[in-house]
Amino acid sequence: MTRLLITGGSSYLGQHLVPLALKQFDTTYTYFQNDPLQLSQGVKLDLRDETAVFHLVQQTQPDIILHLAGSNRGSDMENVIRLGTQAIVTAASHQQSRLIHLSTDSIFKGDAAPYNEDAAPSPVNAYGFAKADAETMAQQYANHVIVRTSLIYGLHKMDWGTNWMSQALADGKPVTLFNNQMRNPVWVDSLCLACLELCSHSFTGIINVAGQQVMTRAQFALKMLDWWQVQPRDTLTIAPSQGNQWPLDCELDLELATAVLNTSLPGVDQTLKNAASSATLT
Repeated sequence: MTRLLITGGSSYLGQHLVPLALKQFDTTYTYFQNDPLQLSQGVKLDLRDETAVFHLVQQTQPDIILHLAGSNRGSDMENVIRLGTQAIVTAASHQQSRLIHLSTDSIFKGDAAPYNEDAAPSPVNAYGFAKADAETMAQQYANHVIVRTSLIYGLHKMDWGTNWMSQALADGKPVTLFNNQMRNPVWVDSLCLACLELCSHSFTGIINVAGQQVMTRAQFALKMLDWWQVQPRDTLTIAPSQGNQWPLDCELDLELATAVLNTSLPGVDQTLKNAASSATLT
């Protein structure tokens, strides 16, 4: 059976992807501190430790490495992204593993949308700069795929952003939803399937994988709050974001993904409609 190593198995995406991967591959996954999956295939790993990363790859001898780790949270975010990615690239090169590297639409400034795969990174914040550097590292290795994606959500487990909003609103804290930032929110199930499809695909290079529907962050947040029936919302406001800390319009062009992948990438409205239809049928 094909061997797969997944970094960031404890992430929101990882928690959804690992159980699916176990059905198709001989899978090992890593986590940093806590392992919500609590499976025997989990291995604790600090990606900043290049020696530990190299040894794990030597031990597991993966045919494919799916590098999910490196979110925009954490006290040492930039080192986890940069050092972790370089360690993974070095180990993948030595093992001759196929590398699937998860990136983000936050590498763009947001002033030239829609962005296709040829668009050069133009980050505006520390997270974007770190992820852009990580892409450069991944491109040093020939057998790589860089998956640029957007805001990730699910319908069975609340995503991190919605969970934060829910807690803040419950505590009576102010929450502002930005109505001038455009994104392609992606259903976690379809992103998982796309990543697994790319594991066995011949494609190499950069590919945008996100939801087909473009919407403001405010529109997206309200749909998630409705889905999860979050109340009260007395401290919720909608307004434009101020300053240049985050990019405005990060719409991704999905023409290549539509041509290359069999996995469908429904938008938020279609995903919610499908879920409602399934609930009605059951």
